Amino acid sequence: MAGKVFLHKGKEKRIHEGHPWVFRSDISHQDGSTEDGDIVDVMNAAGQFQARAFYNPRSQIALRIMTLRDEAVDMSLIRQRVHDAVEYRRTFADLKSCRMIFAESDRLPAMIVDSFGDVLVLQCLALGMEKLKPFVVEALVDELHPEGIYERSDVPVRTLEGLQPIKGILYGKVPDRVEITENGVHFWVDVKEGQKTGFFLDQKENRAAIAPFVRGQRVLDCFTHTGSFALHAGFYGASEVVGVDISGYACDFARENAVLNDLTERVRFEQANAFDLLSRQSRERAQYDVIILDPPAFTKTRSAVQSASRGYKEINLRAMKMIRPGGFLVTCSCSQHVHEDLFQRIVMEASRDAHVLLRQVEFRTQGKDHPILPCAPETRYLKCGIYQIFQ
Repeated sequence: MAGKVFLHKGKEKRIHEGHPWVFRSDISHQDGSTEDGDIVDVMNAAGQFQARAFYNPRSQIALRIMTLRDEAVDMSLIRQRVHDAVEYRRTFADLKSCRMIFAESDRLPAMIVDSFGDVLVLQCLALGMEKLKPFVVEALVDELHPEGIYERSDVPVRTLEGLQPIKGILYGKVPDRVEITENGVHFWVDVKEGQKTGFFLDQKENRAAIAPFVRGQRVLDCFTHTGSFALHAGFYGASEVVGVDISGYACDFARENAVLNDLTERVRFEQANAFDLLSRQSRERAQYDVIILDPPAFTKTRSAVQSASRGYKEINLRAMKMIRPGGFLVTCSCSQHVHEDLFQRIVMEASRDAHVLLRQVEFRTQGKDHPILPCAPETRYLKCGIYQIFQ
């Protein structure tokens, strides 16, 4: 019989609104013995059933909702959730290059699964889901028949759940590299040693969106990582593309991706600190037709939002000064705590200081394979603005 966790009066409102998390501070007490990561019944202050959830009192997110119904959280439920996630993506996605499971948005809390070719890469970030990981792996094998499943749970955030970072093969065979195709562009993916799960799939639709603006243009792609935006620009007909990243490993990998697409004559990569390069080239009055800014998250906490905002403003201001009148800026933020309205305000402040006028072409978010729960703002994290520059 499941243990019970009781909420403070009124704290069930968050559950009624659909949010999948309950914080430790919202909990009054528990009834019955439970181990960290166990499934519990979530009760309101009056003792009425509200939901069934993973419970981990050592985590700030103490309860992760699995279901609002009085139903078993077992292999059958996990199999149905995995099936539903895959079926959703079958309606629009290339199943060889997409996020197959996006955690709470697919009702599998803290579970990420990315698909690269015939390989799946899994990341598990919560103790409760860790206990059900074998069920998830079995369901994925039955649903998708991959050649292999590799785990990339080698992230420090797991320690907040009482888990150790781990990685390794969960099923089948997994090569060091996998080739994928995204919007017609080919990429090698380092599933074992690359950042996070090996490739950033969330920008797929945004990379396709740059096509009308880069043909015949000179393009600078800052924070290029393994060259995804830069190679899309070259594929879409840019006359010259420079991709910049501080990581030598990333630049070498990007060059291999350029060879894979026969784009070495028009796309080159430079190892450099993007902040320093933008500062230097803006002083030198360098000019581009299109500049793309796709930096890593500048903050992972609310407390650092102010300093992150300064970083975003600096790179956008420098870039705006280097774009010819009539050219385009593609500027992104994946910092969850920098909300859309704040990011747009930062971009506007940068334009005033750069003495340019912006015309918004599009303002986009993550791809459909990273679905957003309107009741959970945390699931909407990626911002991508495309602006035309006037002086």
